[in-house]
Amino acid sequence: MSSGNLLTTPDTESSGWRTRLHLGSKNRRRSTELGLLIISIVITVSAYIIAALGKTATIPGNIVPILVALLVLSLTAHVGTRILAPNADPVMLPIASLLNGLGFVMITRLDYHEAILQALWSAVGVFGYLLALYFIRNSSILDRYRYLLGVAGIALLMMPLVPKLGVNISGVRLWIHLGPLTFQPVEAAKLMLAIFFSSYFVEKREVLGHPIGGDKKVTLVEFRALGPIFAAWGISLLIMTAERDVGFSLLIFLIFIITLWLATSRKTYLILGGVLFGLGTITASLIFYHVRERLIVWFNPWKYATTIGYQLIQGQFALGFGGVGGTGLGRGHPTIIPVVASDYIFAAIGEEMGLLGTTAIVFAFLLIVGAGLRAALRARNDFSKLLAASFTAIIGLQSFFIMAGIVRLLPLTGVTLPFVAYGGSSLVANYILIAVLMRISHEGNS
Repeated sequence: MSSGNLLTTPDTESSGWRTRLHLGSKNRRRSTELGLLIISIVITVSAYIIAALGKTATIPGNIVPILVALLVLSLTAHVGTRILAPNADPVMLPIASLLNGLGFVMITRLDYHEAILQALWSAVGVFGYLLALYFIRNSSILDRYRYLLGVAGIALLMMPLVPKLGVNISGVRLWIHLGPLTFQPVEAAKLMLAIFFSSYFVEKREVLGHPIGGDKKVTLVEFRALGPIFAAWGISLLIMTAERDVGFSLLIFLIFIITLWLATSRKTYLILGGVLFGLGTITASLIFYHVRERLIVWFNPWKYATTIGYQLIQGQFALGFGGVGGTGLGRGHPTIIPVVASDYIFAAIGEEMGLLGTTAIVFAFLLIVGAGLRAALRARNDFSKLLAASFTAIIGLQSFFIMAGIVRLLPLTGVTLPFVAYGGSSLVANYILIAVLMRISHEGNS
């Protein structure tokens, strides 16, 4: 009897200690998140006041409603996370909130009407974040609907091509018009296709990773394994040519290739994917002027400074005028840049906040990427691991594409800067992306 008590008592005590440690760790994560959210609100409100002072030399009269709105949105997202995913990473939501807030400040300074719309879309994005956490109680649920999501993703990609539904804006056909709303279905499609890729490659990785000759170490893959690559290549070329877009076609194809590489660990897919897309881009540039125009402007924008290179040149001037510390919020002239609130908001930040401000934006995205990769490493199953890595790649690549395009490291792709640039569909899709990463992080830390 005594022996039995000696054996069971330590286990009970150990279990109690583990429970207390688990609860303590959970509370610390959410407390850390709350503290970071408060810091992000303080930074956003301070930036809003400084921008107003720089532009009109007066404190804005709507500062109290702005502060209340930020507090309500941030605390709603925090309370929802505390209830639905208490063990999730404490960094991702505050960083997303900070980027969203700074983007709102800059958009307000550029176009007040667009700022009102961006505020409304921010509220919808937070609502979408909470809905995603509520309905996706287990990330493995998404694995069950892979074909449905895959078909829906492809259908959304093709929707802008439907007559009287698709809208052509600035020569690009990525938008659809439904009643009073105009949005980009590709933003939702990229998430659905990433889920499909992750699920499909987890199931088929033995076939896709099998070399010619059985167990022999041969660098070539079997011909049947190349089918998915050529299919994805064909879809990306279709998007590029039919919808006159390079950015999202490149993004979706790279997500496909990276997910395939992570599932199989075969570098052959990376090399083959790069070669195929390079050939497709060259072919498209020879056939379609809008693709060739992007490359021409990238190589020598100064030759076309008053025509097709005007936007890129003005973006370069903005970054140059900003220098290290910036001209000061509200004291620059970023409105000279065409479509600055959506396409070139990073240049506007560079002009008024300088190299320090743009570096802070870059580091914010690096923190999100690091948190996403940590969630992938701690995920409970292969599907969740691959999905977290794929979603992290989406936000990392998309932010890199647009920032690299503005500084002329790459041709300008036209994708939006996540959470920062003006755009409702992008904002909502990225909040849902963060929600899925938070769910996977919660599962891995539980």
